[in-house]
Amino acid sequence: MTINEAQQELIQRLSSIYDKREASNIADMVMENLSGYTKSQRVIYRTTSLPTEKFQLFEKYIEELEHHKPIQYVLNETWFSGMKFYVDENVLIPRPETEELVNWVIEEIHSAESIGWSGRLIILDVGTGSGCIPISIKKAIPKAEVWGCDVSDQALNVARINAATLNHVVDFQGLDFLDHIQRNQLPNVNILVSNPPYVP
Repeated sequence: MTINEAQQELIQRLSSIYDKREASNIADMVMENLSGYTKSQRVIYRTTSLPTEKFQLFEKYIEELEHHKPIQYVLNETWFSGMKFYVDENVLIPRPETEELVNWVIEEIHSAESIGWSGRLIILDVGTGSGCIPISIKKAIPKAEVWGCDVSDQALNVARINAATLNHVVDFQGLDFLDHIQRNQLPNVNILVSNPPYVP
């Protein structure tokens, strides 16, 4: 099966679940992941055959997508603040509006610096999940000391993978922020940020 044939089959099979535009977008994401080629490169290499091991992955991805598994969990990746983050079902998929929150924090820091503030900067993200918020802030403000905490060890494993892969130092702590004794393990901070999930 060629790259083009695989993409067309994927679009056709997903069209029964998603509208055509979304099916096409998902197919693009899957084929970029499988082939390593961008959309424009796939036009050039459209007749290139998928290797056997990639075809097996292709079938696995289709089966998961047909069972309504989100594409980010299928591929174990999502983009956030211009970086590719690892995600799995131990964390929620970062939402686009969360990037607005990150940008707001960064703008506040730049605004404070513009009027002369220059002290030690410590930032804490509560309920860090995949670590997308503190890692993105650390990328934008390298001098900041950035922390993230979460009650879930599995989520913290994902966050640590992302920090290591993206080469940004963030101190992740496993604790329940709502427990005042555990909360005392954290430093005093200048900025506290949190984007809790819309679930109980």
